[in-house]
Amino acid sequence: MGYIEPAPIKDKENPFESMMSRFNIAAEILGLDDQTYNVLKSPVKQIIVNLPVTLDSGRVEVFEGHRIIHSNILGPSKGGIRYDPNVNIDEIKALAAWMTWKCAVIDIPFGGAKGGIKCNPREMSQGELERLTRAYTQALHSVLGPDSDIPAPDMGTGQQEMAWVMDEYSRAVGMTVNAAVTGKPLVLGGSLGRAEATGRGVMISTLSAMEKLRINPFQARCAIQGFGNVGSWASELLEERGLTICAISDISGAYYNDKGVDIKKAIEYRNGNKGTLEGFNGGERIENDELLLLDVDVLVPAALEDVITKKNADGIKAKLIVEGANGPTSAKADNILVDKGIMAVPDILANAGGVTVSYFEWIQNRLGYKWTSERVNRRSDRILKDAFNNVYNTAILHNVSLRIAAYIVAIDKVAKIYKFRGGY
Repeated sequence: MGYIEPAPIKDKENPFESMMSRFNIAAEILGLDDQTYNVLKSPVKQIIVNLPVTLDSGRVEVFEGHRIIHSNILGPSKGGIRYDPNVNIDEIKALAAWMTWKCAVIDIPFGGAKGGIKCNPREMSQGELERLTRAYTQALHSVLGPDSDIPAPDMGTGQQEMAWVMDEYSRAVGMTVNAAVTGKPLVLGGSLGRAEATGRGVMISTLSAMEKLRINPFQARCAIQGFGNVGSWASELLEERGLTICAISDISGAYYNDKGVDIKKAIEYRNGNKGTLEGFNGGERIENDELLLLDVDVLVPAALEDVITKKNADGIKAKLIVEGANGPTSAKADNILVDKGIMAVPDILANAGGVTVSYFEWIQNRLGYKWTSERVNRRSDRILKDAFNNVYNTAILHNVSLRIAAYIVAIDKVAKIYKFRGGY
């Protein structure tokens, strides 16, 4: 199962409006005309399905499922499926739009989508999760597909759920279609390098930004919020490259060690402790909110949305924030960070390693050929470094933050393709 972080501090911001506030600034800088603006901001499809599922007790429960396709201008839409009790339409709309900009900013030919089911996967058996996943796939099989809309794992889902999606979709069309979904197990056509891809992308973005800020990795201190797939891989890879990871956290709390947390030891402990750091003795226990305010060079929020808000942004001491999670900084916190001179590598760039390797998985499935992990990492690293440099140069050109620059790069690309393709 995917990692679930406890409820964060929340601004009273609608996540879609938060995304649109950044979109509007970039659109104004680009001088986007009204027609293109309206096309780019509006989702292509918004689908709500009700899924009757028989529970192990024999009772039938109806679950609410969503799939939103924000854009298919660049190509098939791409985006994860989230299982969480708090799934709602505004969150899914925002996440779908972020996927559009993420794919555009790293220059891969996918549009953006997102899906979700309102449920608590931690309280469901394997059989219940399988029946729920198959019901969702069956309800959406006319929407999904390798040339139309390609799901992937997200919070609360993993490779097993993707295997069920692939199998149910394949049954519906009468043949095996590996490319219908990414994030699959290796034996089903998953890609080498996919498990660490998002965390590796965070590492590449962090080192690229540190180079611009002239921060020496071997003298840098880093705090990472979230120790699920993204946070743990980012921690391990950054530690290997010289950074001192002085704080990590998960659902059980945060753990601080001034001399550096032993990340391999922390991962071993978590893996042998039902997936949690509860009771970890490799650092002093502190509150999750305290981790964000530590005196470090680099802060990596890799948990949930809106953990950096107008309430705590002024207390952040890090010189660099690299967003491993989707939407960890609220729109109202942006200007506070800019005024403090803090560089923030935005989510649509920093955590794009996952969708990059998902794209590679899709390519390999279409080719019927597997790449080595070295080839996957080499090509992914190059795409992410090129994207960072493009965004950084755009920020210099327009005298804006990296976040607005990333939106400028993404929106400009989608707008140009829309104009070439033409509308009605």
